[in-house]
Amino acid sequence: MTQNSDAILARMMALHPKIIDLTLDRMWRLLNALGNPERRLPPVIHIAGTNGKGSTQAMIRAGLEAQGNHVHAYTSPHLARFHERIRLAGDLISEDALTEALDRCYAANNGENITYFEITTCAALLVFAETPADYTLLEVGLGGRLDATNVMEPAVSIITPVDLDHQQFLGDTLAAIAGEKAGIIKRGVPCFVGPQHDDAMDVIERTAARIGAPLIAYDQHFHVSRERDRLVYQDETGLLDLPLPALPGPHQIQNAGAVLATLRHLGADETACEAALTNATWPARMQRLTTGPLVDRYAPAKLWLDGGHNPAAGKAIAATLDTLPNRPTHLVCGMLNTKDVRGFMDALAAHAQTLTAITIPGEANTLPAQTTADSATSAGIAATTAPDIYAALDGIVASAPNARILICGSLYLAGHVMRENG
Repeated sequence: MTQNSDAILARMMALHPKIIDLTLDRMWRLLNALGNPERRLPPVIHIAGTNGKGSTQAMIRAGLEAQGNHVHAYTSPHLARFHERIRLAGDLISEDALTEALDRCYAANNGENITYFEITTCAALLVFAETPADYTLLEVGLGGRLDATNVMEPAVSIITPVDLDHQQFLGDTLAAIAGEKAGIIKRGVPCFVGPQHDDAMDVIERTAARIGAPLIAYDQHFHVSRERDRLVYQDETGLLDLPLPALPGPHQIQNAGAVLATLRHLGADETACEAALTNATWPARMQRLTTGPLVDRYAPAKLWLDGGHNPAAGKAIAATLDTLPNRPTHLVCGMLNTKDVRGFMDALAAHAQTLTAITIPGEANTLPAQTTADSATSAGIAATTAPDIYAALDGIVASAPNARILICGSLYLAGHVMRENG
């Protein structure tokens, strides 16, 4: 009997003792066994960075599709189902296509050591190479230089804002992390760069100069700002007066700058640029939940969801909350033990009435709820714990039935909530 994709993915988890082991050697081996699909992709737009990769990809895809292009897209992690990671010519990959691709990769790998992310990335590249499309959008999983996606020659590279995250793999300074992210820069390939700290920008500029890659940078070669309720973008080819991004938060205006610069480079017209801003959707990034069992059960409370998990993401969430109507905000938070929990809490302390911590269900690297609550307390947030998402929400609405409730701290928690609300 043919196994479904979940069963094959479970087998793939056992092919390497580590979840993360950064090297490209295993990728090259398996891709060679598969006939090198990475050499047959539609033109690739490769996106690295700490925050904003997914939002940037979503906006670029919306803009390209508005011009009638068929676009492949690869992103990670998924929220509710693995299929979310692979979009084939505009549509999420089907169960049959995913199962076939995973089976082929598993067989070609022949039992050799390979990480889950590496072998599933090979599956994505395989179906991308075999399905006609106009563009391929590849989001880096971790870092850039040794990331499993860094195996092809892109048409365009993008580096979104770089900040502290994954220090155990990428280095404990901004310069070190930026060096890993800048590993996607290729000779002669234009690289569009979002706003950066000075230390990160210095590394990116030096890398581009050494390799010989044109660099098109935020506030140097293009400018973007909010003027009243419009977004104004300007580069050497002229000015665009556009609607604000549909994705909420001031940081999305900055993300939109690199998006618009990239689209203009690719020949997009003003209609496509507007569609990039207005048509993009990206779940669990300051997303207001408007339908579903959780929404119905806890109305009239307003439920929001965000998967940001580092201090920079906490600042972006805080800035977004500043733009919303004045209403007490209560947090439900679960985080991983690899994250800067206190830094995340410090960013949100001034905006949170209370925080209820939970342990993320089914996640081996989750922090215990009490540890998360202790970090919140040390940051000055009134914190408690709950055994699960329902108990957490029950506790909040019992005392604040009209609350704004933001569920945050991890994409894995966001995925759990989306499945419960599905």
